[in-house]
Amino acid sequence: MKAFYFFFLVVFFTAHVSGQHKSRWKINSDNSIVWKIDHDIPHFDHIEMSGKKVSVVLRYGVKSDGSFTINKSMVWPSLRTIPNDTYGSLMRRYDWDLLSHITVDGHSFLAGERVEELVLNGMLTVKSEINRGHKQWKVTRCYFPSTEQPALIELYQITNSGTVNLSLEIPQCGFITHTNPEKGVKGSYVIEGKVYNDGYFNLRPGESVQVSASISANLPDVSAMCYDAVAEKLRRQTLVESWVGNLSLETPDSIINNMFAFSKIRACESIYATAGGPMHGPGGEAYYAAIWANDQVEYVNPYFPYTGYEYGNLSAFNAFLHFARFINKEWRPLPSSIIAEGTDIWNGAGDRGDAAMIAYGATRYLLARGRFQEAKELWPLICWCLEYCRLNLNQDGVVTSDTDELENRFPAGSANLCTSSLYYDALLSASYLAKALDLADSTATVYYNQACKLRNNIEAYFGAEVEGFHTYAYYQGNDILRSWICIPLTVGISERSQGTVQALFSSRLWTDNGLLTQAGSETFWDRSTLYALRGAYAVGETEKATRYLHHYSANRLLGEHVPYAIEAWPEGEQRHLSAESGLYGRIITEGLFGIRPTGFHTFTLTPRLPQTWQSMSLNHIRAFDTDFDLTIERINDKKIKVILVHKGRRTIYKLHKGSSIKIRLK
Repeated sequence: MKAFYFFFLVVFFTAHVSGQHKSRWKINSDNSIVWKIDHDIPHFDHIEMSGKKVSVVLRYGVKSDGSFTINKSMVWPSLRTIPNDTYGSLMRRYDWDLLSHITVDGHSFLAGERVEELVLNGMLTVKSEINRGHKQWKVTRCYFPSTEQPALIELYQITNSGTVNLSLEIPQCGFITHTNPEKGVKGSYVIEGKVYNDGYFNLRPGESVQVSASISANLPDVSAMCYDAVAEKLRRQTLVESWVGNLSLETPDSIINNMFAFSKIRACESIYATAGGPMHGPGGEAYYAAIWANDQVEYVNPYFPYTGYEYGNLSAFNAFLHFARFINKEWRPLPSSIIAEGTDIWNGAGDRGDAAMIAYGATRYLLARGRFQEAKELWPLICWCLEYCRLNLNQDGVVTSDTDELENRFPAGSANLCTSSLYYDALLSASYLAKALDLADSTATVYYNQACKLRNNIEAYFGAEVEGFHTYAYYQGNDILRSWICIPLTVGISERSQGTVQALFSSRLWTDNGLLTQAGSETFWDRSTLYALRGAYAVGETEKATRYLHHYSANRLLGEHVPYAIEAWPEGEQRHLSAESGLYGRIITEGLFGIRPTGFHTFTLTPRLPQTWQSMSLNHIRAFDTDFDLTIERINDKKIKVILVHKGRRTIYKLHKGSSIKIRLK
């Protein structure tokens, strides 16, 4: 099995890097995606799905003979192992498959299987048929995590599609494993594979039987649980529908619409109930029951208020409270990560610019959240982070740090463009937040003036001609294009926007999989591509941004590895880390629609309606502690109409294309 997956990864990633791309999947009428099996097999992929107490990476595929294969990589974040570090979640991989133990008329149930289609919609559904002459039957598999319990649920339906009776024997073939007590923080854990509705069944033509299974883990003193698979499926469907139903995007581009909907699933599902409160985790069979200054605080937390997912907002606020525990009078850097359910930290890369990340994420989150009390409670954390950055300005007035969020994978110098750009945006947001909190006018003025000065320093220190482009050197002495030159665009620094956009989408950086981290390398991280697309919209490169967004979305949603944004390649097997999906969502909210929070109930709106679109809508936006809709319609080539629907009231604004308006939600 190990050798097989290694071969698959080599073939899969070689095809991706070489630029091969096609749409293996299609969008269904119900907005799920479907892969109808043709002759283009074998093909294998993997997807991560999560609940509050479990995560599972399903490595699945269709083999050359048309049969289905699956491996279930289970993670239980709150069952801690020794050493209780970043990776200390209980993890196991299983090939255990109930169907392989079933017999039909005394013979193997799966012999001769041909998969017809696979469907993804927050669950994995597989439809197959077996044809043995006058005996035929169909089987539907459905895999999904429990929303609240530490279990993967498997629901199967077997239907006699032939003309004679079928004799089924479904065995009670579960298992119970007691883990090594010396490897568990709380001793031994119990892992159980369980089968429901076992027994003998005589299926007449047209009749069906449902059978289910679960893989779960718990402490030994917790009573064994039985799972109602149908009820669990309904809970999962209801939760997914709530994510998709809020912050709903409508544009003429069905691929972008659906990629946006899927991104909300991945961004919202990866929040784990831990002893340290709800913690959003990147996932990837590595990062659970822990929070990072970049993934959680910088990337996804500012997005949660828009989604309407209250558990997401709770996890964001909880993350900020955890980091606030570490502010200190000695001005030591904050940890990069708080791990092991909040009981330990990781700062193995030193200061990555984490204070700038935290100030940036916290101010944007609080403004969009619109809750006075939360902002008041977190204001000391923000002030500390901003002052830490100020104290770490070099003689040229930009922020120094040991490295950046790539943690020495690529050089970042003693001061990098990303950290100073995030600090700049945090200063602006802090000036808005100070006004919203009714603080002295001088507080907002000081932060605003610091931001203006820093903007000039960023231009003087980082502004450069790099490989013939009028853009930025990522650090002093950097003479090779880097993907993170996109960061200034996302925070409204536009002095070098034209050259920067040209560089980002040039053949030196752009590939079929998005941006290379550094020109001339083979490494790509989706996070920089997602930032770049948002930045391109922010500086008015609407047509280019839309063209590349469509291409990227089609690749990730319908290509060879679906359906979410990924972490990186070659690192990490292109894992579906969850915060990247939050960054995708922000391309729409902050880029395409141009929402920039300026108060608890106010924002500026700079919509970017592509020329080929007549209109676009974002409905049930849940930011600013309310619920509202935005529709952008074209009037003519120069003017657009903004329709705001809030509390039953419809307000219309007319503005020139590329202009901004200030909106107050009362």
